[in-house]
Amino acid sequence: MAFPSFLFFLILLPLFFSNIPFSLSQSQLSPDYYSNPTTAAGTLRLFFHDCMIGGCDASVLISSNSFNKAERDADINLSLPGNAFDVIVRAKTAVELSCPGIVSCADILALATRNAITMVGGPFYTVNLGRKDSLVSTQSSVERHMPLANMTMDEIIKKFESKNFTVQELVALTGAHTLGFAHCKEFAYRLFRYSKTVPTDPAYNPKYAEALKKLCHNYEKNPAMSAFNDVMTPSKFDNLYYQNLEKGMGLLESDNALFQNPKTRPFVQLYAKNQTAFFNDFARAIEKLSLNGVKTGNQGEVRRKCDAFNSIHI
Repeated sequence: MAFPSFLFFLILLPLFFSNIPFSLSQSQLSPDYYSNPTTAAGTLRLFFHDCMIGGCDASVLISSNSFNKAERDADINLSLPGNAFDVIVRAKTAVELSCPGIVSCADILALATRNAITMVGGPFYTVNLGRKDSLVSTQSSVERHMPLANMTMDEIIKKFESKNFTVQELVALTGAHTLGFAHCKEFAYRLFRYSKTVPTDPAYNPKYAEALKKLCHNYEKNPAMSAFNDVMTPSKFDNLYYQNLEKGMGLLESDNALFQNPKTRPFVQLYAKNQTAFFNDFARAIEKLSLNGVKTGNQGEVRRKCDAFNSIHI
């Protein structure tokens, strides 16, 4: 994608990641901000949710108002972490101070995601620039596009195929679960009420299930209770997520299905054995994702603030 201010943006970028002090009127950037694994996981998840709905156009960043319920208020997006939104706000504020109206929120989100991944040990990949920000963001558009944790693997495969992703690309992208966490309410049924006769999902490793039960025993009173997706190396982007699946340590039902389904299992086994293969395939798949449904030219705008359109669009 053509982008006349490409070099200018790259010159500004080190301000976010170097030791150069850079003061803002209301916030202070930190050279270690992206290296926080929780921030990295949140930014990656935010990017995925943005790209899977209407394309990589920063539509998920728009706040609802009295005229419109935006994507971020859809049920599946309510758990998107605030610190991920904050990352983009900080970057956009810094960029606007130096080159107002030039760099889109969509480009900032795409680039922040790549850099966050590399800062916690993941692969580097190319991020083409020149996206425009969307002119539309609606709550009603979300559900039909997003894969859900309680879907069957065949249903999830169809969701990805509708976006032109192969089964192998699906498995590679799901490796993003090497970072981050899930709230207990998302998988508690597998621990306490799996079926009328079997309360705990037998696919769970027994010791892992017992540990999760202790962690989540009070989740109904404390909905913020959560568990790491990858209990072994939760702060590192690596292939242990796939090794965990082979041991019955897939946190969500969709994680377990990734190993159980004969279409996806061979790729789980490949990535469990070969981290280089995982990194290479993940890099290609997320680079492809980053180009999904992008807006250019008059298809979008460069927002002044990432959470609001420059003007009301009907």
